[in-house]
Amino acid sequence: MIKVVLRKGREESLYRFHPWVFSGAVAQVHGTPEEGDVVAVHAADGRFLACGHWQIGSIAVRILSFDSDVLSPDFWETMISRALAVRLACGLSSEETNCYRLVHGEGDNLPGLIIDYYDGVCVMQAHSVGMFRAKKQISEALRKVYGDSLKAVYDKSSGTAPFKAGLELVDGYMYRRDDFVENELAVVENGHKFLVNWTEGQKTGFFLDQRDNRALVGKLSRGRNVLNLFCYTGGFSIYALAGGAAHVDSVDSSKKAMAMVDRNVGLNGFAPETHTGLCCDAIDYLRQVPEGKYDLMIVDPPAFAKHRGALRNALRAYQRLNAAAIAKVAPGGFVFTFSCSQVVDKEAFALAVFSAAAQCGRSVRILDRMNQPADHSVNIYHPEGEYLKGLLLYVE
Repeated sequence: MIKVVLRKGREESLYRFHPWVFSGAVAQVHGTPEEGDVVAVHAADGRFLACGHWQIGSIAVRILSFDSDVLSPDFWETMISRALAVRLACGLSSEETNCYRLVHGEGDNLPGLIIDYYDGVCVMQAHSVGMFRAKKQISEALRKVYGDSLKAVYDKSSGTAPFKAGLELVDGYMYRRDDFVENELAVVENGHKFLVNWTEGQKTGFFLDQRDNRALVGKLSRGRNVLNLFCYTGGFSIYALAGGAAHVDSVDSSKKAMAMVDRNVGLNGFAPETHTGLCCDAIDYLRQVPEGKYDLMIVDPPAFAKHRGALRNALRAYQRLNAAAIAKVAPGGFVFTFSCSQVVDKEAFALAVFSAAAQCGRSVRILDRMNQPADHSVNIYHPEGEYLKGLLLYVE
């Protein structure tokens, strides 16, 4: 392996098992690594520290192991087996739930790799050149771990892997069982059915990270008129209907997503008159909603900030959006509000929502603080992995 030597004193983060080496910490590189190569990281005094993927940018090395086992033939199988063991320990593979995140990047000590599992189909997204170059070995490891139960491995990295000359960023199947021809499946989450299309849907096809929060919506929906903004394929809507909501309105600007919402409502056997799908801009719709029409709102927008340069504008957007929701919700109503922007931390998001409440002048209580579920685990040495944050508000 090519040897990367750190500046004196810059090894401390690796002694604390942080999975990134920043470019400013690198003193020397012995050799000329290609982006995505596995390199060995050493302290200034020559001590071996870790192995990881070399990359060009502010993060120079993404650590895969603090041992020297990265190049062993069974490395990928071992790491994926460990990740699966965590999900099985959490009860995430059952008749009630057959979809989950199998690999969550740094949370599973595999920085730059996401794998979502949908009832035998693994959908992979590489967020680094190193993981993209390793996708064949990863696919082979998935076949060994799941055996005959594996239906397909689909690579959907074209929108996530960094552009680099020579990389064929074209989505497609890495493996497909002869008897499996579908590009879509009906999966089960907490007993509810959802259609997932991994070839055309957003991300890997479904937002698995809201599983626990959807269940909480279901518990509080009985008899309420519910508004699900930025609904995508209707995850929160299905739980609200199952929880006994009087009526649910689902709003999203995507025609494909709204068509899938309607199919999911039918798939779960709900009466058509209990649900209305509205294909329009969610923020525009919220602005024109009469006050008090809804007594439970879900505000789950896409990431407003994908880098630190957009943080200030993102916080302003969260404040405006939440002010509109708090102003419009009926007295005694609930507002579930979320941010999936990694650069917006819990304190900053809570402050934006506080400012929104103060702007409205209504009495608002925080009943719960929500986050990502167990299969989107956070490496204790990498707190940056905690990206999803939410507040359950009670508005008088």
